[in-house]
Amino acid sequence: MSSVDFSAYQDKYNLGKGDFRNFSEGIEKEWLISNGIGGYANATVIGSNSRSFSSLLNVSLNHPADRYTLLANISERILDDTGITNLATYHSISETYEGFRYLSHFSFGSYPEYTYQIGDMIIRKSIGMVYGKDTSVICYSVKNGSSHRKLYITPYFTCKTLGEVADPKALGLHSDEKSGTITITSDVMNMKYFFRASDGEFIDRSTYPISMAEPTHIYLSGVLYDLDVRNGLNACDGFYTPYDICIDINAGEDKFFYFVCSTEDVSCNGFDILKSMDARKKELCDLVPKKDGLLKRLAYSADNFIVERESTKCKTVLAGYPWFMDWGRDTMIAFTGLVLCTHRFEDARSILKSFALYVKNGLLPNVFPNTDTDVPYYNTMDASMWYFNAVYKYLEYDTGASARRFIMEEIYPALVEIIDNYKKGTDFSICMDEDCLISGGSDLDQITWMDVRVGDLVVTPRHGKPVEINALWYNALKVMEELSPDDKKTEYHELASKVKDSFISKFWNSNENCLYDVIGKKADGSDDPDSSIRPNQLVAVILPYTMLSADMEKAIVDKVYKELYTPLGIRTLPYYDERYKSQYIGRLIDRDKAYHMGTSWGYITGFFISAYVKTHGNTQSAKEDAALLLEPMIDHLNDGCLGGVAEIFDGSFPCTSRGCFSQAWSVAELIRCYYENII
Repeated sequence: MSSVDFSAYQDKYNLGKGDFRNFSEGIEKEWLISNGIGGYANATVIGSNSRSFSSLLNVSLNHPADRYTLLANISERILDDTGITNLATYHSISETYEGFRYLSHFSFGSYPEYTYQIGDMIIRKSIGMVYGKDTSVICYSVKNGSSHRKLYITPYFTCKTLGEVADPKALGLHSDEKSGTITITSDVMNMKYFFRASDGEFIDRSTYPISMAEPTHIYLSGVLYDLDVRNGLNACDGFYTPYDICIDINAGEDKFFYFVCSTEDVSCNGFDILKSMDARKKELCDLVPKKDGLLKRLAYSADNFIVERESTKCKTVLAGYPWFMDWGRDTMIAFTGLVLCTHRFEDARSILKSFALYVKNGLLPNVFPNTDTDVPYYNTMDASMWYFNAVYKYLEYDTGASARRFIMEEIYPALVEIIDNYKKGTDFSICMDEDCLISGGSDLDQITWMDVRVGDLVVTPRHGKPVEINALWYNALKVMEELSPDDKKTEYHELASKVKDSFISKFWNSNENCLYDVIGKKADGSDDPDSSIRPNQLVAVILPYTMLSADMEKAIVDKVYKELYTPLGIRTLPYYDERYKSQYIGRLIDRDKAYHMGTSWGYITGFFISAYVKTHGNTQSAKEDAALLLEPMIDHLNDGCLGGVAEIFDGSFPCTSRGCFSQAWSVAELIRCYYENII
C-alpha cells in the first residue's frame, strides 16, 4: 500500500460556491462530454462559454472530421411577483451577466449538473449527449416554492465551423416552429438542424418591444470568450435567438421537462439519455480489471478520446479537446493508457487496424485533416516507431491466441513495410545512416513531436538523429525480432545490436551524465551533438527494449528530476537555459516560441514516473515515492477540465491549464503509469 492511496477516489466531482466565488475563478473549471464520433459539449462550471470552441452541441458531419458548432448555449430567466431573475452567465462588450451567483452546487459524474436556488425555488439543469449521434439534451427538474413562476428558456443558436466567431446576422440563419420543434436552417452552411421541447409555449422574440438599448431580440451580439481574450484571439461572438420557451410553474409544483437539439429530426426522452450515460459509464468502469476508484474514473475520462472514423469504419483517437483531430504520434503514445489499461481490447485492435490502412511509404499519418475531403499529412518520423511499441503492449495485455493471430495477419505486413522504408529511406529525408541510426529532416521540416514552426522560423530544429527516435528504432527492431519467423529473426537481431553500439557511443554525454538530444552533422560531415537537457531521453529508459546500463538509466532520471521535473508536467528545457520561456501565454507567436522551450508537458510525467520506479528497483518504496510525485497531477483532475489533464502548463510555477484543456496522451499516460507502476 502506497503512502498516498487513490483507490477510493470520488466517482463524482462536486463543487460548491467556494469553488466559483467570482467570474474569473469560475471560468477556470470546465466540463466535457462527448458522443464517440467526434462531437462534444463543453462549458464552464458556472455555465458560461470560456472559448469559441465551447458549446452544448458541437457536431461532426463526417466523423470525426467536419466539425461545426450548432447550439452555443442556453439561458434561463425567472419571472415571479418580485420581478425577473436572470440566470445567464457571460461577459459581453458592455456588461457582465452573473447568473452564476444563484448557482448553489455543480456536480459532474456521467454528465454535468447545475443546481440553482432562487428564493424557495430549486432548478436542476443536466446536460447529456446521445452516444453515436450528433444530439444533445438539456434536462430540467424544478421544485417550486410558494409562488407561481414563469421560467423563460432562451437557446443560443449558431451554425459555424468549430472555433470560429461570427456576426450573428451574417450566419444566414432562419427558423420555423411547428408542434414543439424549431427547425434551424443555415443558408451559408447549407445545413439544417432541430430543437425540440417537451413542454412550454414558444414565444417569437421578434414580437418583444425594442429600444435604442435593445434594438433587436433575435440576435445576441458582443459575447466575449474570456480565455480567448487572454490568448489574444478574436474573442467576440454572436448568436441567433429567435424564440423563448415559456414554462408555467404553479406554486408547490415539481416540474420535469427537457430539450433536444440534433442534426436529425429525432424524438427522444432527455432523462432516458441521462440514464443511458450512467449505464455507459458503469459499463466502461466494469471493464477495468482492478477495483480502484481513480482508475475507474479515468477510464470514463479516456472514453472521450476514442471515436469512430468514418473513412476506415474503425476506431481512432482524438489527440485533444477542444481542437485536435486524430494524430498518429499522439494515438500510439496514448494507446496503452486509453485502451489497454482499461481493457478495451476490441477498440485496441480497431485502432491498430485503422492506422495500418493509412501506412504510406513506411509512415503513419502525423495528423488527419479537419475536413473529410483533405488528405492526411505524413510529416512525422516518430508515429511509425511508436506504432511498434503499441503492438508490443497490445500483445502484453491481450495474451489470447486470437490477439497474436490478429497482429500477424493484419498488422505485421505494415510493420515490415515501415522497417524496410526506414532502412532504405523515405519522405522527409528519413533513412538509416551508415551507423545504423535513423536520421531525418532538413530545411523547414519539423518531424518529431517538438514540431513548432513559425513561418520560416524553426523553433526547435532537431534535424539529424533525435534521441527518442533511435531509442524507438532499437525497440522496433527487437519487436520485429520477437514477432518474425525464424529465418528473419537473425537479421533483426544483428541490426539491433549495431544500433545499440552506435547509440551508446554517440548519444552518451559524459560531461552531463545523460544523453544528447540530437546528433546532427557539421559541415565537414562529423557529428554535431546537441547537449540541450530535454526530457526526450526518458524514452530510452522506459521502452520494453532498452540499450543502456542501469547506471546510465539512473543518471538520466536523476538529471531530469533535478532540472526538468515540476509537479504538473516535465519541462522541455531547464530554467537556466538562455532559451528558457517561463510562461505559455499571450499572442500565438509568443506561445509558439515557448511551446518546447521550457513549457511543462503533462504526458511526460508518465514517462518520468515509469523511469523513476524502474531505476529505483521497482520496490515498494519506489512505488510510494511515485505516488507522492503523482499526487499533484491527481489533484489537477479537480481543476481545469474536470476529469481531464491539460496538454501543457507553464514551466515556472505551473498551476493553470494551458493549450488543450484535456489531452489524450496526458490522460492516457496518467492512467498507464498509475496502472503499471503504483497499484
